[in-house]
Amino acid sequence: MEMLPKKDPSFMAEEYQRVEWGKFNMVEAERRLLANALLDLSNERFVLLSESCIPLYNFTTIYNYIMNSTKTFMESYDLPSPVGRGRYNKKMQPWITLDQWRKGSQWFEVDREIAIDIITDQKYFQLFKRYCKPACYSDEHYLPTFVTMRYWWKNGNRTLTWVDWTKGGPHPTRFIRTDVTADLLNRMRNGTQCEYNGDPTNMCYLFARKFLPSTLDRLLRFAPKIMKFG
Repeated sequence: MEMLPKKDPSFMAEEYQRVEWGKFNMVEAERRLLANALLDLSNERFVLLSESCIPLYNFTTIYNYIMNSTKTFMESYDLPSPVGRGRYNKKMQPWITLDQWRKGSQWFEVDREIAIDIITDQKYFQLFKRYCKPACYSDEHYLPTFVTMRYWWKNGNRTLTWVDWTKGGPHPTRFIRTDVTADLLNRMRNGTQCEYNGDPTNMCYLFARKFLPSTLDRLLRFAPKIMKFG
């Protein structure tokens, strides 16, 4: 359980809600964030990031990439293993079948239509709340399953946030100050092949994590040259 941050008087929002890693209240928190963002009618796209995420490109590049995309970005895949299909609860049938069960990154980008559908959903939300118990990790399954079932045709089926899982374990690599190099940032920016609006590209990730606070000075040093800030 993470400690609640001190309240910032400049942050105008609802009261802080306690969230525990791996618990269903993470899904509830995501829905609250979307609901608050939807209150601004000018918001068309919604990106979920964490405090340890960094941008890999400048604001204009990121904005144009997202706004000009014909797809939204929710990673969703069928994983036939104990940490994939093994988390499925057959009590979800017939509303969600094993073949429809999906897993994916919780770091997503969706459009307004999907965001509204997510916060108003009760059918699948209640199924997950009732049957996706620890160690099911609803934040890895609810939205990937929901979006695949309802919006498979408009989903790019990938995340925009680069994460390193090569070391194994329940958490991704945490980067410290000495890890931040031009080579690392360029690999994150250009080291993967994917599809954007029907064309192949190596610009697949707009953000990356997990970067500790100690990396800030080195990130600021590389930002003007590599990320084209300033």
